[in-house]
Amino acid sequence: MSNNKQNYNGQYILKNRLKELRAEMNLSQTAFGRMVGVSQNSISSIETGRFCPTAKLALLICKALNVRFEDVFYFD
Repeated sequence: MSNNKQNYNGQYILKNRLKELRAEMNLSQTAFGRMVGVSQNSISSIETGRFCPTAKLALLICKALNVRFEDVFYFD
């Protein structure tokens, strides 16, 4: 596993393409947050990596974007 990028705890860092995919749908953070039942601040925090969504929220995000989980979230 020496080739995998890991943080200081040896854990994978979850990244996402939410901002890019949301922009492709011409949705503001506020509008997208309403679609998935969270605040604009939550969407911003997910996009910047300050917050890691729950499994439920991650799947709601994928459903709202009509994409697969791995199209939005990935390990870096």
